[in-house]
Amino acid sequence: MRIAVIGGGPAGLYFSILHKLADPAAEITIYERNRPSDTFGFGVVFSDETLQNFENHDAESYRLITSRFAYWDDVAVYFKDEVYRIGGNGFCGCSRKTLLELLNFRASQLGIEIRNETDLSIDDILKLSDECDLVVAADGINSVVREHFVEHFKPSTDLRPNHFSWMGSTRELDAFSFFFERNDDGLFIAHAYQYEPGASTWVMETDPETYARVFKDKTEEESAAYLENVFAKALDGHGLQTNRSVWRNFPMIRNERWTHGNIVLLGDAKATAHFSIGSGTKLAMEDAIALAQAVKKTPDVTAALAAFETGRREEVEKTQHSADVSLVWFERLERYWNMDPVQFAFGLMTRAKAITYDNLELRAPEFVEEITAHFARDVANAGFDVDLEHPKPPMFQPLKLRGMVLPNRVVVSPMDTYSAVDGVAQDFHLVHYGQRAMGGAGLVYTEMVCVTDEGRITKGCTGLYTDEQEAAWQRVVDFIRANSAAKVCIQLGHSGRKGSTKLMWEGMDEPLDEGAWETLAPSALPYFGHSGKPREMTRDDMDRVRDAFVAATERCARMGVDMIELHCAHGYLLASFLSPLTNHRTDAYGGSMENRLRFPLEVFDAMRAVWPAEKPMSVRVSATDWAEGGITGDDTVDIAKAFVAHGVDLIDVSTGQTVPEAKPIYGRMFQTPFAEQVRAEAKVATQAVGTITSADQINTILAAGRADLVALARPHLVNPYFTLLAAADYGVTDVDCPPQYAAGRDQAFRNAPRARQEMKDLKLKAKPRHRYQSERGQAAAE
Repeated sequence: MRIAVIGGGPAGLYFSILHKLADPAAEITIYERNRPSDTFGFGVVFSDETLQNFENHDAESYRLITSRFAYWDDVAVYFKDEVYRIGGNGFCGCSRKTLLELLNFRASQLGIEIRNETDLSIDDILKLSDECDLVVAADGINSVVREHFVEHFKPSTDLRPNHFSWMGSTRELDAFSFFFERNDDGLFIAHAYQYEPGASTWVMETDPETYARVFKDKTEEESAAYLENVFAKALDGHGLQTNRSVWRNFPMIRNERWTHGNIVLLGDAKATAHFSIGSGTKLAMEDAIALAQAVKKTPDVTAALAAFETGRREEVEKTQHSADVSLVWFERLERYWNMDPVQFAFGLMTRAKAITYDNLELRAPEFVEEITAHFARDVANAGFDVDLEHPKPPMFQPLKLRGMVLPNRVVVSPMDTYSAVDGVAQDFHLVHYGQRAMGGAGLVYTEMVCVTDEGRITKGCTGLYTDEQEAAWQRVVDFIRANSAAKVCIQLGHSGRKGSTKLMWEGMDEPLDEGAWETLAPSALPYFGHSGKPREMTRDDMDRVRDAFVAATERCARMGVDMIELHCAHGYLLASFLSPLTNHRTDAYGGSMENRLRFPLEVFDAMRAVWPAEKPMSVRVSATDWAEGGITGDDTVDIAKAFVAHGVDLIDVSTGQTVPEAKPIYGRMFQTPFAEQVRAEAKVATQAVGTITSADQINTILAAGRADLVALARPHLVNPYFTLLAAADYGVTDVDCPPQYAAGRDQAFRNAPRARQEMKDLKLKAKPRHRYQSERGQAAAE
C-alpha cells in the first residue's frame, strides 16, 4: 500500500509508525513543510489513560516518550493567596520538540520516508491522491486539504472570545497548576505545567476586554514582560520565554465529514479540543491509533475510512464537548471571582463534568470535606441549625424559599403522565405522586396542570378548572401531607399551539386524528406544517387565559399547596410569547423583549396577587430555543431579572422544545450551565434539570454553586426511593421515611457502607490514593 501523509506533526507521524508496524511492506512518505528542528510552543500533556493507550499499540514509542517525560499527579489551584492541591490526576508533560524528535526517530527506524521543508500545494496533494492508495491530511488547523474540499467536509469553526498566548519558563512545577490574578487592567489566567527539568509551559489567557486594553498593540516580548509582573509570585523569580507567542483566539473546529475518496482528515485538521483539558495532542495521536486499526482490519481503503469515521466520531465529539464546557468556565471567570476559594477550586475541578463530588472524595477526601463544610456554613448562615462538625452532603441540606422549608435539595421533576380523564387526576396519580413523596425527596412537582380545557396538551392531561379536578388533586396533596415530609408544587400551564395532540407514546406533539380542538397562540403559527393552525390571541383571549390562571391559583391556595410554578417553557403558550421564533405580533405584546414579556408578567402578577405572600412561586423557562434567532442564555438572564422584579422566588431552568427544527446539544447535566448563568447573573435561586441521574451529580452541581435545587425526572420513574437510598449511601440518617418502610430503610443503611467501601477498594486498586494539601494563606507552593 502506498500512503502519503501531509503533515509531520504527532498525528501524521504516529499513524505512519503504527501502520508500518502492521504492514512493513507499506510505502509511506511524510511531507512536512518545516525543518526537523522547527517547533512552536513548548510542552504537551498526556494523561495516564492516554499513555496506557500508547503502550498498548507500540511499546517502543511508549518507552521512548516516557523516558523523556516529566510526571506529576496533582492539580494545584492558586487563587487569592490560597492553594489547593488535588491528587490522583496522573499527567505527563513532554517538550513538543522532543516528542517530534522521538516520533521522527521511531519513524526513520521503521523505514518511513520523511520529506521536510516540503510545502505541497493542493495540486500536489491531488496528484498524490491519484498516485497513492491513501492520503492522510494531518496538515493542522489551517488545513489546505480541508479548505479545498470545504463543500464536502463542511467544517465549522467556533472562534472563542478569550485570547491566549503560548509561553514558557524555567520555573519548575510539581503539579499541573492554574494561577489566577487580577489587577486594575483585568483578569489573567496561567495554565502551567512542567515538561522537562528546568522547563515549563505557561499558556496565558485573558478575556477580550483585557486583551484590548493591555496586549493588542504589544509585541511578544512586551506581553511577556507585562505578564512577568502579573505572575511575579507564581514565577518565583523566573522569567517568561516566547516562541511565536502571538495572541490568538482558540478555534473549535468540527467537520460534518472526515473522509473524501481516499483522503482522510486527521488531528487538528479534523477536530480541535481546547487546551484547558490538555487534549489536542491526545486527540491527534488517538486519531492515529483509530485510523491505523481501521486500515489494518479492513484492507479496502474506502471501507476502512468509513469504519474509522463511524467508530471514532463519538469519542472525538465527547472530548470536544468536555472541552467546550471547560473553556466556557474560563471565559466566565468574572462570574466566579467573588466565590470562596474552596468553592472556586471545586468549580474549576468539576467544570468539564468528568470529575465529580464522589470522584474527588475518593482521591482527595480532605478537599471534599472542606467543600462540604463550606456549603454547610452557608446553610447555617441562612438561619438553619446545621451540624458543622459532621456536615451532611449538599443534597441533604435544607433550603428555605419564603415560608417553605425543604428538608433537602432533591426534587421530583414535573413529568406529564397523560393519564387523566376529562382533566381529572386518577388513582394512577395518587399512587405515582404518593410513592415519590414517600421516597424522601424534599419537593415533589406535579405534571403541568392545565388551566383551561383547550389549554390541555392531550386528552390525558390533568386540569384545575373544575371542582371535580380540584377534589382529585386535593386527595393527592392530602396523601402526601399525611405520609411524607415532602413539599408539593403544582405546575400551572397552558399548552398554546402545542395542544390538541396525541398521547406521548402515540406520537409526541402530533395532532389528533379526530376530536381536535381549537388552540391559541400569540401568532397563528402551527407547530408542525401539518399541525392545526392556532388562533392568534385577542385581548379578550388574554384576559380569559389570565383569569383562568388566577382561578387555578386560588384552587391551589385552598388545597394548601406549598408552591406553584408558572410554566413559561417548552413552547407552550406563555413560552411562545417569549420567543421571537413563535411571537410575530406587531402590537404591544410582540417585537422587543420588553413587549414579549408583557403578557407572561401580567399572568404572573395576577397569580402572585392571590397567592399567599408567605408561599413561594417559581417560573419554568426554556433558557435556549436551540435554534437560530431564538432565545439565548443571555436573553434568559433578562427574562429572569424581569420575573425577579415581579417577585419570583425560583427560576426552574429547562431548555428547548420551542420549535421542531431545534438542534439541542445533549449530554450529562446539559442544561445545568444555563441554571448556573441565571443564578449568577440574575441573582436568583435556580433549579437545575436535564439528564441528571445520580446523587453524585446533584452534590457536584450544588457544591459548585451551579443551582440551589436539582430536579430529576427519569431516575424517579424507575426508583421512587432514589433519595432514601442515596441517604443510606452517604450515611445520612434523618431523611424522612414512612414507618411502614422503616425495616427496608434500616436494611439499606446496614448494607450501604459495605457496598460503598467495596467500590472504593476496587477503584483504589486501579489507582492508588493520592494526597491532598490545602495551604491557607500561602500564594505559592513551598
